[in-house]
Amino acid sequence: MCARPRELTVISPPGLMGVSLLVAALLALACGKFPLGLMLVVAGVLSALVWWRRQLHQPLHHLATTLDAMAQGQVQAPVALHGGGSVGRLLVSFNHFLLYFSEQHRALQEHGTQLQMAASVFEGTSEAIVITDASNRILRVNQPFCRMTGYSVEELLGQKPTLLRSGQHDAIFYREMWHSINATGNWSGEIWNRRKNGEIYPERLHISTILASDGQVLQRVAIAADITAQKQAERVIWHQANHDLLTDLPNRRLLRELLQQDLRRAQGQGRSVAILLIDLDRFKEVNDRLGHALGDRLLEAAARRIRACVDEPNVVSHLGADEFMVTLADLSDISHLTSLAETIRLAIAEPYRLELETVDMTASIGISVYPQDSQDIDELFISVDQAMYAAKANGRDRWCRFTEAMRLEGQNRVQLAHDLRVALAGQQMEVYYQPIVDMRSRNFVKAEALLRWHHPERGYVSPALFIPIAEETRLINEIGNWVFQQAATVARRLCDRCYYTVDGACRKDEIAGVEAPCLFQIAVNKSPRQFFSGESHEDWIDHLQQMNIAPQCLAIEVTEGLLLEQNGDVLERLTTFRKAGIQIALDDFGTGYSAMSYLKQFDIDYIKIDQSFISDMASDENDRAIVEAIIAMAHRLGMRVVAEGIENEEQYVLLAAAGCDFGQGYLFARPMPAAQFEALIGMLYPVAA
Repeated sequence: MCARPRELTVISPPGLMGVSLLVAALLALACGKFPLGLMLVVAGVLSALVWWRRQLHQPLHHLATTLDAMAQGQVQAPVALHGGGSVGRLLVSFNHFLLYFSEQHRALQEHGTQLQMAASVFEGTSEAIVITDASNRILRVNQPFCRMTGYSVEELLGQKPTLLRSGQHDAIFYREMWHSINATGNWSGEIWNRRKNGEIYPERLHISTILASDGQVLQRVAIAADITAQKQAERVIWHQANHDLLTDLPNRRLLRELLQQDLRRAQGQGRSVAILLIDLDRFKEVNDRLGHALGDRLLEAAARRIRACVDEPNVVSHLGADEFMVTLADLSDISHLTSLAETIRLAIAEPYRLELETVDMTASIGISVYPQDSQDIDELFISVDQAMYAAKANGRDRWCRFTEAMRLEGQNRVQLAHDLRVALAGQQMEVYYQPIVDMRSRNFVKAEALLRWHHPERGYVSPALFIPIAEETRLINEIGNWVFQQAATVARRLCDRCYYTVDGACRKDEIAGVEAPCLFQIAVNKSPRQFFSGESHEDWIDHLQQMNIAPQCLAIEVTEGLLLEQNGDVLERLTTFRKAGIQIALDDFGTGYSAMSYLKQFDIDYIKIDQSFISDMASDENDRAIVEAIIAMAHRLGMRVVAEGIENEEQYVLLAAAGCDFGQGYLFARPMPAAQFEALIGMLYPVAA
């Protein structure tokens, strides 16, 4: 039940009627002109009119006014309750309706606000939006969608989104898309569509479904974004990650991926895949001489020449530095591989014109074939690497096809690396000494310490074989330090024999024909790898001081390739040796590209002319001229010269006549164990009384 408002006073019809009759009677009596019955009738009518106005007309008029305001969207206050009965109930019901109307009006206003916001977002968002009905026909699109597709609103309404299909996706793609939409109501992914002008573009698309209360599809809303710029950026990033920045060729990472695909395809088709590993000979020396800018131009030119020799779709890649690789897939005939390798070799060997420089360059090329030479990609890389190194070992500027013998040699290197790790502990290493003579007196005044490995099963192993392995495995540091210590021990005994006092100072007494201050000096080879790892230069100096050995008793031999590194650490460590009094000899001079230009940058005491120039100087005027020029140049620079590989008197005479300072070779003595060497020196120079 609802309580009546306190402020309302309800006057019943009988009370009103009595008042009306009383008024009428008083009027009649006052006037005395009308019959009493007529006056009662008139009074009753008047009372009815008054009652009608108060009980019916005013409330109904108020209701009508309120309804007019509501029709105009205005929310009104509840009406006052007048009268009872049906009118009162009507007013109460109207107030209930008015309350419901107010709530609905507020909800409609909120919904309208939301619709306005949605419409604002629909048109104001940067993403393209399209709404379709249950039949997938377009009901509405926003302006970003029109701009993205190139179609106007009128052209799109009533159409299906299939209007935009690019042809880039197959039926399976769309079938899976609709399976997801029908099963979950949603789909998200990337899709390629076609604009009105025919341009194909990528977009990121999300589709949502709006369902009715009974679960039927009402509409579908698709939100799309053009991701052309993103795809372009991704392509740039991918390209930079998978291509060499200098040559723009595929790098090692992409090569491996593409080659793996080629191998899988070849396996399924029973075909072959070949790779050619191309290594530019002595590129580092050229790069150091020319500078990196011209060196890069040389690499670019070499890349263009290789690419020109190889047909599409075969791949040419740049593995870094001076290495390139060519991949030939889907081969049914491999007989033309050697001719292609020869074509590439000749193309690279053509002179390069770089600004004012003309540069000659050659290449060593290895060839390997899957599945004939290997069963997987890693074996393929190993085999082609072995073939390329075989080409270098055979003189460079040539190609080599991988053979089973190379595989055995590679396995042999692996086994030697393993055996080398226990060689020192197993006392398999020994230091030999080859005497060096003064060319004027032919007296032994120096010696070179040479490492020998007596393998328990293989016998004598050539240093040319195991030294590179020691460098690759970093065992060269341990081995090199051991050789130095052995040589220092022998030098200590020779220092005593050649009249050095305990404090290491050389006496001024000279043995006939031998120059002071040092009678004997032992040269120890130091690998370039030792200069770039460890602190052996400081350890060696400390070792000499601990043994109280005059630093002049030892010399350090380095190769000219070390100078070409132009490394600050190398210069610093060579300088440390020189400041300590240890002399520096440059070994194998002339075999590098252009070490002469670096001689003035380093404090070099001796130049050792490589035996390749000595062996033919008696019969080859060019070699003789080169040797004479080296000797003259060294003397002008304040350096002394040691000639290696002297085997006969004719060579000795020519070198002595050219002014060579020291000689080393079988003509004078072969390398010998320490005991034999010391016995020889003891016999030639007995200890003074």
